Amino acid sequence: MVQGVMRAFLLLAMTSVVLAGCAAARDFGAGVGAAATAPLEDLNLRREYIPTVLLQAEAAPYDLRNMNRCSTIGAEIARLNEALGPDLDEPPAPDGSTLGERAGDAASKAALDAIRDTTTDFIPGRSWIRRLSGAEQHSRHVQAAIQAGRMRRAFLKGVGMHRNCAPPAAPAWFRPRGGSRR
Repeated sequence: MVQGVMRAFLLLAMTSVVLAGCAAARDFGAGVGAAATAPLEDLNLRREYIPTVLLQAEAAPYDLRNMNRCSTIGAEIARLNEALGPDLDEPPAPDGSTLGERAGDAASKAALDAIRDTTTDFIPGRSWIRRLSGAEQHSRHVQAAIQAGRMRRAFLKGVGMHRNCAPPAAPAWFRPRGGSRR
């Protein structure tokens, strides 16, 4: 019964993705592989990559070495944005997507979540396996690195504001007084 429902849901999601467009279909296809191999993360056979900039932020979130110019602060914030995605002060990028494309994206995300849940639910004692394999510890390390990166980005934007730097070395809404320093 559950398998039949899953198949019907998956068929509906794939149909929505195909109707929404080829780009969404490629994203869905790539996501299926990641969702299907999710148990490898639980067994600690595959690990999520932590970008170097986040590891550096985790080691020294308030380090100001070489951060003496607005351009170097902006470059470091750009590296953090690349790893973390846009900051909360950044306006969302207008993607120009149609309602059908957004519906297809939502359907493909729901289908991928269902596939991921199905592939991980068959592991008995999953939480214990994650603890024993080290996967849970790595997952906590990933989250700590992300948090440190966010904290460093906020700190650097505050430093940039204090030094009268223009964005991206300061929050997007900040306007330097009398021209920015370099």
